Amino acid sequence: MQFDADLTACAELVQKSDPDRFLATMAAPVQARPLLFALYAFNIELARAPRASQETMICEMRLQWWRDAGAEIAGGGSVRRHYVATPLGQLLKPELAACIDGMAEARRWDIYKDPFEDEAELDSYIDQTSGSLMWMAAASLGQSDEAVVRGFAYGAGIANWLRAIPELTAEKRIPLLDGTMDGVKALARKGLDRIYNSRSNSGGVSKTSRAALLAGWQAEAFLKQAIRKPERVANGALGQSEFRRRTALMWQAATGRW
Repeated sequence: MQFDADLTACAELVQKSDPDRFLATMAAPVQARPLLFALYAFNIELARAPRASQETMICEMRLQWWRDAGAEIAGGGSVRRHYVATPLGQLLKPELAACIDGMAEARRWDIYKDPFEDEAELDSYIDQTSGSLMWMAAASLGQSDEAVVRGFAYGAGIANWLRAIPELTAEKRIPLLDGTMDGVKALARKGLDRIYNSRSNSGGVSKTSRAALLAGWQAEAFLKQAIRKPERVANGALGQSEFRRRTALMWQAATGRW
């Protein structure tokens, strides 16, 4: 699919609002970029929906709009006109669009102030958001084992979640079940173990699908930082130098390793 006005707008949105995924997409093969930009732009729009208003009903309606759009894509028929939904409907396989409903349902947690009830609810949130996004991308680009992709995506999702802790805390949220240093380290180890387990089954991700995993290129480094110095999570200090960040991405893109 050629870059029309809609896809160009999607790419600009990703560049502005999700610069890490923008870099990962630009490091991906050219033929994979339209799908990735459409998916990542959708993810931004969906993540924004719970924060669209102080009125919870309006936020619920925004999420429902995307659930309805996802159902249209899954149905294989006409899709509502929207600069993100339109290209997404053209590029995403209908059977994968069924994931959108679960992603939107998970995002309802972002509307309210309630903490996660237990570990299973947090795991489900990470899987339905990070996991479903990466799975839709990987499965659209080539043959992949869903468990392998979702395992890697879980680790990447935990890494991103830990990076978001200061912002979530500022919003008066309770993002962690155990916010102690030991609790942070345990969660980071769990994410890292999922990444290592998925890598041990790397043959389950085809060469063409690996572009979808580029988005998690920094996850291992962030999780290791959280394990070594968990206080960096609360301080918003998880990160790499620009040189290491770009070098790691270039290496992963060139070798196909993740």
